Amino acid sequence: MTKRVYHGWFVVGAAGGIEFANAATAIAILTIFIIPMTEEFGWNRTQRSGATSIGAVLGASLAPFTGRLVDRIGSRLPLVAGGLLVAAGCLYLASIQSLLGYYVAFIIVRTADQGLIKIGAAPAVGKWFHRYRGRAIALVFFGGSVGIILLAPAVQLVIDAWGWRAAWRLMGVLMLCLGVIPCLALIRRQPEDMGLAVDGGPGPASPGGEGSPLARPAGLPEREAAKDGGAWTLGEVTRTKAFWLIVVSLFLASAATSGVTLHMVPYLAGQGLGTGQAVGVISIMSASGGAGNLAVGFLAERVSPRLLMAFLYITMAGGILVLLAVTTPAQAYLFGLLHGVASGGVNALAPILWAAYYGRGILGSIHGLSRACQVAGFALGPLVLGIAYDASGNYMPALVLVALAAAGAFILVVVSRLPKNTGKNTS
Repeated sequence: MTKRVYHGWFVVGAAGGIEFANAATAIAILTIFIIPMTEEFGWNRTQRSGATSIGAVLGASLAPFTGRLVDRIGSRLPLVAGGLLVAAGCLYLASIQSLLGYYVAFIIVRTADQGLIKIGAAPAVGKWFHRYRGRAIALVFFGGSVGIILLAPAVQLVIDAWGWRAAWRLMGVLMLCLGVIPCLALIRRQPEDMGLAVDGGPGPASPGGEGSPLARPAGLPEREAAKDGGAWTLGEVTRTKAFWLIVVSLFLASAATSGVTLHMVPYLAGQGLGTGQAVGVISIMSASGGAGNLAVGFLAERVSPRLLMAFLYITMAGGILVLLAVTTPAQAYLFGLLHGVASGGVNALAPILWAAYYGRGILGSIHGLSRACQVAGFALGPLVLGIAYDASGNYMPALVLVALAAAGAFILVVVSRLPKNTGKNTS
């Protein structure tokens, strides 16, 4: 089969599988556990948020090193190691008896998620595609969205029937079966290592021609794609203004996304919605996130990834404003729709935007650095909302703040432009 079908699509399948199983680490899934675990242990919101934040910080510290490793040896080792750690952490969470045990287990899970799996999945695919890079990366993130769509109600059903410990066991087993095994069998570093051409052509094409590693993605506006030439180095990338504008925008958007998502179920419960309705919002958010992943993946092959990113940021800000006024299930579902499209689309679009600006040669290193900044935002957001709630008894001031952060991200990405040092290879 691998002779008839381009192996890059098997890489997409394996990376999408581990993203599906990695829904176990998603804040949208963790929020379902807040009420039953708090009822058993009596932990407050700040204590619960602390483990998420510490794990995110450790993952951010690991991300740049993982990115360099991905460029050198490929994504298979980081993905398999990350999957094993997530599986072990989930199984340990099923047996914890104290806050310390929860911290140890969930810090391991979040570190593996943010420092290994998230860094390896997108570059694993990005190095195999050029013309079809947008849709290929989008399919990987779509796998993660489908995981949340299916696991959110499944987790709630398992919790209702057998308790929250059984739900953690379920997710640990899923990671082993759908994440670790396929990645170990199918992930490879890049097509050249298997004697293949990028995008599955019969062989290396003429420089700059269609299917060539130097070719510009089909339909990508020239003002958004650098000219052919020598490969970028990481030092050159970090000296460009565009890199830092985009990185800061991702940090702000990540803080807004994670803070809102982790505290969404208890916030909606405080607004008068039932637990089942709040979980329904998670499913809508995940479904719209999956649709957003696919949409931006295909659109990014035809229009400016930078303008798509700006649109997603302003949609995120609008969704948070809707959340501030939620009093009915319909309003909550509208928030879930907007927030899902924005947050899901941003995650898929970030590596596409980096590849369009700087090429695939050091995509892992760039993604590792930018992901570290995103994860710092993921760490800050939940902590800010948890502290705000424990101090004042409501989330309103913090929600206004994260809405402004999303608006600030919009401004930053709008003013970012293609790096002026355009004599570089963006394959």
